[in-house]
Amino acid sequence: MSRYPTRAWRSFDPQRGGAAAAAPPPVLAAERTGLRVLGLDPGSRITGFGLIEWRDGRWCHVAHGCIAVPGAEALAVRVRLIFERLTELIAQHDPAEVAVERVFVNRNVDSALKLGQARGAALCAVPHGVTVFEYAPRAIKLALVGSGAAEKQQVAHMVRALLSLQERLAADAADALAVALCHAHSRPMARLAAAHGAAPNGSGTT
Repeated sequence: MSRYPTRAWRSFDPQRGGAAAAAPPPVLAAERTGLRVLGLDPGSRITGFGLIEWRDGRWCHVAHGCIAVPGAEALAVRVRLIFERLTELIAQHDPAEVAVERVFVNRNVDSALKLGQARGAALCAVPHGVTVFEYAPRAIKLALVGSGAAEKQQVAHMVRALLSLQERLAADAADALAVALCHAHSRPMARLAAAHGAAPNGSGTT
């Protein structure tokens, strides 16, 4: 004899069948109005930044741009300029969270080392108490376009569409806004994972 009154899963009642009813999924808290996320695309010559804010039930554009440092300057000077300008930018806009693209290891070791130092300067500019999240390039493309192999033009197009921007975006600024949007879209899942004691996809540090 069957353990349950019926074999049809559509009519299965967990209460009558002896199993405990599944707990309803937790209700995710709404984003706090005015919450700001800063996305960064660090580079040894150009560092892109993009700032978005939760307002009126959606993520809205606040600011974007590029921090360009003279390529002729010594690397130590460029790194210091990146740190100083990002420190000023963060003090001006006061983001609650910062999202950074995870380092892509280039075959050129020298370029990878320079990128790592520029990224380190950017991270050092983030004040204590502001959480930093990192996302792999493929994860960012997947979050915005639906494909981890998307082209830069496709990512930039989706950034403009999601933020209702008409102007053309510089590549580094578009990438930075893409990082910010990737994190913004990942926040509900991160809260859900935290509610179940699981680690979120993006790694967060303070």
